[in-house]
Amino acid sequence: MKIGFIVNEVMSEEAGYTTTRLGWEAVNQGHEVFVIGVGDLAYDPDESIRARARSVPPGKYKSHETYLKDLQGAKSVKSRITVDELDILMLRNVPSDDYLKRPWAATAAAEFGRLAMRHGVIVVNDPNGLAKANTKMYFQLFPEEVRPRTLITRDRDDIKAFAKDEGQCVLKPLQGSGGASVFLVQKSDIPNLNQMIDAVSRDGFVICQEYLPAAEKGDTRLFVMNGRPFQVKGKYAAFRRVRSGGDMRSNIHAGGKLAAAEIGEIALRIAEIVRPKLVQDGMFLVGLDVVGDKLMEINVFSPGGLGSAQKFTKINFNKYVIGALERKVHYMQYYGRNFDNVDMCTL
Repeated sequence: MKIGFIVNEVMSEEAGYTTTRLGWEAVNQGHEVFVIGVGDLAYDPDESIRARARSVPPGKYKSHETYLKDLQGAKSVKSRITVDELDILMLRNVPSDDYLKRPWAATAAAEFGRLAMRHGVIVVNDPNGLAKANTKMYFQLFPEEVRPRTLITRDRDDIKAFAKDEGQCVLKPLQGSGGASVFLVQKSDIPNLNQMIDAVSRDGFVICQEYLPAAEKGDTRLFVMNGRPFQVKGKYAAFRRVRSGGDMRSNIHAGGKLAAAEIGEIALRIAEIVRPKLVQDGMFLVGLDVVGDKLMEINVFSPGGLGSAQKFTKINFNKYVIGALERKVHYMQYYGRNFDNVDMCTL
């Protein structure tokens, strides 16, 4: 199997990233793996999609650290590949990371991925589905029952009115990731709300969201693959993120701590409610962030944390992701292009 991973920039990838772990697992299984930065893609005059890609010499790698060292170092194999000849193209870039500094890159992977689909490449997650999910507005397309009460606006007075009505609320940018520019607004903050609004609105629309008291205990990330909760040997690909100190954010690089997750009826019910739309949009691998009985976020762009799930379950979930992709390639050998990409993503 020939598999390509599109990332923001190859040299900014880190050993702990899920993309690195997936590439390492695929190489160790004997597959050809190519890692491509968004800016390395090209549409050639012969109407083929090509890219300047990096790969590693074939062989077994003891760890994802040694795999990444060779991928980024002197042993890296650099080539200009024809993306249309890949079996799988996995879009693992995060558009919001490029939104401000490289706006041209924010939608490029999905656009090139859409072109690659014409030539029979299986592209996951589906580029058309990802195009709908380019901002957090995508979250509002899911059933109201699983979402916190939300206002999205740039109007200062509307934000103040929402905060007053709620008593406590969360402000965050419509574009963004990793807990950047996220504020918890208390009743005592309302008279001085202007500074928070200025900080969040400088880059676009503001999301004002109902505060969920259960968030004090952190959140749980549950992976969904092929439209179903990702489970192996009775254990779910999931982990908890617990707040550190007084910081309301549980994101790991915002200071949150990892813990084992217990997946019960509530999380599974939420996953079942959102499943039809995830399948409809061709979302192969997704991270659901659950707080109490609500979803805080649906991560469809490069959801991370399979290594964290492995830490607590002792299950190498990366192996099973690659196995699922292999099955899709086998289906294509049997049926050709008689299935749309969106369908193939969740088969």
